[in-house]
Amino acid sequence: MKKILLLCFLMTCVISLHAQDAKSVFINMPDSLSPLLTKVNREDFADFLESNMKAQVKNKMDKMSEMKTLTKDYVYLQTTPQSSFQMKLLQLNDTTKIICVVNTVCGPACDSRILFYTTAWKELPAKDYIELPKMEQFFITPDSTQLEAFNNARAALDFYLLKSDLSKDSSDITFTFASPEYLDETAAKDLAPFVKKALVYVWKEGRFTLKM
Repeated sequence: MKKILLLCFLMTCVISLHAQDAKSVFINMPDSLSPLLTKVNREDFADFLESNMKAQVKNKMDKMSEMKTLTKDYVYLQTTPQSSFQMKLLQLNDTTKIICVVNTVCGPACDSRILFYTTAWKELPAKDYIELPKMEQFFITPDSTQLEAFNNARAALDFYLLKSDLSKDSSDITFTFASPEYLDETAAKDLAPFVKKALVYVWKEGRFTLKM
């Protein structure tokens, strides 16, 4: 009996280690977290890319979804023309990885939601791994001669939209201030000199922090 239990434990460990690559983790995502795609869809994506084919499948809404990128630790999907899915495996410590997921919807300005999971797809508290940038962090402090122009331009903003992008090649995440995309052309032009293009956060010691 002890030998059987030991064998089961070792097999579980092997499966767990094998599953800690983006392809396996993505395919084994619960359907409840992938409302537009079935497990067969997710398997097809990977098979198509590995065969150097365009990775398009018909989703549950009878529309096309496409996997754009698949690496050992990163996935990027264009789920619909207005929405995308990104997934990154992040090293938490020497033996454990976690999943970071970014779901983005654009209409036309983009807004993202960031979620964290274990590699078994158990949700983790996002606050333990990141503090999202506040709107004020995107503003460039004006000098006294530009203060009135800045205040007038900022007054046109009435909500905060934040677009997030995981890096394919590193463990960084980039935030873009998307609210100005909703402004008319004149208002957006007036605000542009006072807005940073992006903020980059790096993954360090199990948490995303602003890159200095």
